Amino acid sequence: MPIQPRLIVTGREPDGTSVFVTDRPADPISVAAIPGSEFYLMWGTEDGTATVGTKPGQPATFPFFPGAGGTRILFLRWAPESSAPEQLGDRAELAAEAAEKLPGLMDVFEPDHPGMHTTDTVDYGICLEGELHLELDDGKEVKLTPGAVVVQRGTRHAWHNRSDRPALMCYVLIGAERDS
Repeated sequence: MPIQPRLIVTGREPDGTSVFVTDRPADPISVAAIPGSEFYLMWGTEDGTATVGTKPGQPATFPFFPGAGGTRILFLRWAPESSAPEQLGDRAELAAEAAEKLPGLMDVFEPDHPGMHTTDTVDYGICLEGELHLELDDGKEVKLTPGAVVVQRGTRHAWHNRSDRPALMCYVLIGAERDS
């Protein structure tokens, strides 16, 4: 049975008592620009320094990629490339839909190199189901299987599901400043 992403958030009452604030299944977001994919935006913090305490906290899930000091955590279910629906529609319409549903996601992708992108983030990617290939800009690849963790440090890359089953990844994105 495939993993069904679920969000549980804790908080504190004004008297300091710990409580559960949220406990719900996550709803997937799909965009035609990445056919067959399902994005589950779980939580994020604003850019800068995260805080904890008794003030109510709301997730910062947009823009898709956090700025320096901001964070995001999401699940992404990748369809197999062999069975993913065909990308249909006008390029501008596809970009507009993605910008509406997942602001900032498509801004990093290279139009002449499908799937290749670079972000100013440190990403922890954990393979939970299936298998996924990580390609770097020199064309070299590594296959991730369940239990594999990749630390993506702002390098140019692309993801490929070359298997015949969906792959589920959990990504933790931490906004960073590029030093070169």
